[in-house]
Amino acid sequence: MSADRANSAATEDLKASEVETPSSKLVRFSADEALELDSGVRLGPWQIAYETYGELNADKTNAVVVCHALTGDQYAASTNPVTGKPGWWSLMVGPGRPIDTNHYFVICANVLGGCLGTTGPATLNPLTGAPYGLDLPVVTIRDMVRAQARLLDHLEIETLFAVIGGSMGGMQVLQWAVNYPERVFAAVPIAAAARHTSQNIAFHEVGRQAIMADPDWRAGNYIQEGVRPTKGLAIARMAAHVTYMSDESLHQKFGRNLQDRDHLTFGFDADFQIESYLRHQGMTFVDRFDANSYLYVTRAMDYFDLAQEFGGSLPNAFKDTRTRFCVMSFTSDWLFPTSESRQVVKALNAAAANVSFVEIESDRGHDSFLLDVPEMFQTISGFITGAARARGLPAPGEEVEPRS
Repeated sequence: MSADRANSAATEDLKASEVETPSSKLVRFSADEALELDSGVRLGPWQIAYETYGELNADKTNAVVVCHALTGDQYAASTNPVTGKPGWWSLMVGPGRPIDTNHYFVICANVLGGCLGTTGPATLNPLTGAPYGLDLPVVTIRDMVRAQARLLDHLEIETLFAVIGGSMGGMQVLQWAVNYPERVFAAVPIAAAARHTSQNIAFHEVGRQAIMADPDWRAGNYIQEGVRPTKGLAIARMAAHVTYMSDESLHQKFGRNLQDRDHLTFGFDADFQIESYLRHQGMTFVDRFDANSYLYVTRAMDYFDLAQEFGGSLPNAFKDTRTRFCVMSFTSDWLFPTSESRQVVKALNAAAANVSFVEIESDRGHDSFLLDVPEMFQTISGFITGAARARGLPAPGEEVEPRS
């Protein structure tokens, strides 16, 4: 066996072990503790994987839930066991960071339908002993939040100081604020929207069709058949990754520069740096993510429409809310443009909610919320400090109460 094949096999074994018995914390719920899904199905037994940072104070008032985006995971500020890379939000979460773990107890859970420990399509179906595959019920953003709420019940945390997240994580933040307003003191939805647009649904459908067109997808049964739809999943990732960047960031980073050559080859190899970059993004993604999970989680985003259960009225979704909001967007984000955030702010204003809104200047597109953007850090730090004082919590730079 070649070294590359051996490394690939080892990665697959590691990824498979993380599905059922993740390196992070894990709570298993029995069949008698089934999760009620929007589809009408009762899912049980089920499990949720999560990671925590910092310490919970004596009266359990300093808990912050961080919600991850489409391809994120529970390792917001710690090493990912599959990739060995630092946490995806290490710039935001940690000692002295905007979400300061010297002061706040941070919880980040792998979403329902994910592939790093929470019940998803790669998890074993207790009725068959084989991976769920497409037998897993379709899940929604509300189902993901419902699962997180059950986790907090298990941890005996009644209320949250804050819920924070970007992109699909921002959708979860909004869902938290709407369905559990009495549990959420402050909410920070970043680069998100109150519903998925038809354009975004279209991008997701391209990705799903790429996966399902791969001969190794095998109608979702690829794990049982010992193959993986790596080509289809890589293409899905390539297409999606383009939407996370801006034209300006692509131009600055790559332009029309050639990849390791001085002249065009007049063929279909990766002549341009951007082509090589996207191929690399696609192939590294398949090493850490499950293809069926990609189908499920993108579908959850597509179904998201916060106003739907309120007669189509977004202000009604926030009626009488006492949660304080900080809504944030980026100037170059065309996937979740500022206009979408403004609609949320308009609805919050109509509901007489406590809301602040910031559009941050950035040329780095939708992915800005994951990157080193000082204005974003300053805004979140300022909002959290103000919210902490309003909650009666010591903010960074102030005296900290004794830990329990």
